[in-house]
Amino acid sequence: MDLKAYFEDHRGTGVLATADGDGKVDAAIYSRPHFFEDGTLAFIMRDRLTHHNLQSNPHATYLFIENRPGFRGRRLYLTKIREEKGGETLHRLHRRSPRSGDPETEEDMFLVYFTLERELPLIGAGDR
Repeated sequence: MDLKAYFEDHRGTGVLATADGDGKVDAAIYSRPHFFEDGTLAFIMRDRLTHHNLQSNPHATYLFIENRPGFRGRRLYLTKIREEKGGETLHRLHRRSPRSGDPETEEDMFLVYFTLERELPLIGAGDR
């Protein structure tokens, strides 16, 4: 499946699940991933728990539930490969414009890159 096209054509809710080095799990709402020509994908993150977990455990799962009847969507199993703090690529990809003087926008932001290890439908095992 062409995931870039899929995420351009479908709207829904995304959840990124991570765990720290001790296995404590966290899940957070995240927008759709950004896709690159080299096959990697990335999420823009603030320096919060999800980002912290990825410093000690590079594995994550992104669950996407489509905004339509039934249980449709994708599960993406990911491994972090690198990150960039700020930078031109992050600011070009950022979907929301920062508001001047808003302390939330002044936090450090990171563009965190992943490889896709496995992709499954939202429900079921898919092809093994």
